[in-house]
Amino acid sequence: MMKRVIVKCKLSSKDVFEKKLSDISMNFSAVHWQHDRIYVPREYKKNSNYPRLIMRTDMQSADQPAKYSFILKRHIEDSGADIIEETVIEDYEKLVNIILQLGFKPYAEISRQRQYLNLSEGAFIYLDKIGNLPGYYAKIEANLAPEDSVTEAKNDLQNTFRALGESSFIESAYFEMNN
Repeated sequence: MMKRVIVKCKLSSKDVFEKKLSDISMNFSAVHWQHDRIYVPREYKKNSNYPRLIMRTDMQSADQPAKYSFILKRHIEDSGADIIEETVIEDYEKLVNIILQLGFKPYAEISRQRQYLNLSEGAFIYLDKIGNLPGYYAKIEANLAPEDSVTEAKNDLQNTFRALGESSFIESAYFEMNN
């Protein structure tokens, strides 16, 4: 399992944000489409440490088959970090059936057009257009070593956004913003 810090913000201008990164020779990937189906335990409550299970469909291009992933995600409220485990799957329907039999229920679905930029080993910037939400969003995800401070890592990521002229930070998951 990977311990990860995630900082998101709503962009004031997608074009300006991309230009600032391009000016320092950092360019985003081509756009690809992702669709997440989020499942939660039957007793799920917002802002809790309950795990979420995500079934992700990822289409890199129309001429390639979709990639399916199963993601276990748990936000640890008192630390501010996320624990994430992701695995590629072959049989989407079979795994959904297992999820339902384990007592999880469908909770939300999110579609997005996504681009990514590799900042460094274990750190990525994602540029997202989320379903029917207005505007564009960016998020930075960084993997943490066991000895890393979550608070310091989060501050570093926020400072990266500030250096790029962005500061409209969002604490909610995308699916919570869409409900």
